[in-house]
Amino acid sequence: MARKIGSRYTVHQVIGRGSAGTVWLGEGPDGPVAVKLLREDLAADQVLVGRFVQERTALTSLDHPRVVGVRDMVVDGSDLALVMELVQGTDLRSRLERDGALPPQVAASVIADVADGLAAAHAAGIVHRDVKPENVLLDLAAAPGPGGAPRAKLTDFGVARLVDAPRRTRATRIIGTPDYLAPEIIEGLEPRAAVDIYALATVLYELLAGFTPFGGGHTGAVLRRHVTEQVPPIPGLPDGLWRIISECLAKAPASRLRAAELAARLREQLPSLAGLPVLAVPSQGRAPAEEQLSPGEAVYAEVDAGPGVHKRRRGPAVPLVPGAAPDSTRDTHTSLRRPSAEELAAYAAESRAQRAAPGHRRDRAALLRRRRMLAVLLATVLLLAGAAAAWTAFAAPEPGAGHPARPAVHSTAPRAP
Repeated sequence: MARKIGSRYTVHQVIGRGSAGTVWLGEGPDGPVAVKLLREDLAADQVLVGRFVQERTALTSLDHPRVVGVRDMVVDGSDLALVMELVQGTDLRSRLERDGALPPQVAASVIADVADGLAAAHAAGIVHRDVKPENVLLDLAAAPGPGGAPRAKLTDFGVARLVDAPRRTRATRIIGTPDYLAPEIIEGLEPRAAVDIYALATVLYELLAGFTPFGGGHTGAVLRRHVTEQVPPIPGLPDGLWRIISECLAKAPASRLRAAELAARLREQLPSLAGLPVLAVPSQGRAPAEEQLSPGEAVYAEVDAGPGVHKRRRGPAVPLVPGAAPDSTRDTHTSLRRPSAEELAAYAAESRAQRAAPGHRRDRAALLRRRRMLAVLLATVLLLAGAAAAWTAFAAPEPGAGHPARPAVHSTAPRAP
């Protein structure tokens, strides 16, 4: 059933869904379009609507062949919509789920395209903040790239920043997808261009290995690994490509490549990657769907499951990578350990036992006696001070009392002439 969006667009059917809303196939004055209709609760947020209008110029002015262009932004009653160019193809997540990991040359070519789009966005002062396979569209209508790689376009620019309105964000909330979050975001720093490079390198790792480098288990555990663990190498990956990934996954933002550098470095590698098959990355040792959380990770599960025994829960497509050793040089608040419920119960039992011990009772009785003596002494001091003040008040003479009035003296001496 057709639905009007504003006065210029008509949408016909849903062609995609995301956390921020639904994507519809639509029609506008210049032909077919994709219309991203944001959720109604977002449209009811006046702070977000104001930000939506402010971002209009920046988002609609981003014009690059490797970016899905935003043609218009509509605010109409309960409708808040981004009108975008229609890409004939599929998203990278769907391709991964259908075919699994990609050959190195194809993966590098796709990511080089996305890096080109990021370079244009960063030059315009726009940070994407949510780079992931779902936001990479493969344009199957365009001529393929090296190795038959489909041409890629990055979409959903500004959506993460739009929905991150001040009154919707708590101090502990992190905007983004856990598997692709840069360490500085987790540590509470302002997202800058380097966070997109980290996320894009994570996507490249996933295209090559079939899973993300720090994924698996509960969200809190994933965030901790981003900050504290070294990226595990991919067996069989050529050294040149691995060096690029390692640089872009550096914990320090300043150590990462810029988007234009990443695109250029990847394209330099394409000839040497020609003909290489999909890498056979072993899957042994990945975390099962449910397992016991370690004490250091249990705190993150309490938000959802409450205190006690916690089960590790798998994310959407993020199996645990074995053999990732912690980096002891990066001790941050995300790696602090909170006692488990069992440990807290043990602490309470030990405290009760100490209070019940004979020596503890004697010490407590002596402490109580000292406190009583101090209380008596303080009360005595206060009583004496009050008595002294009262005595002083009663003993003070009345004005003019205590001494007879001195008679006036009148001199009879003759005055000097």
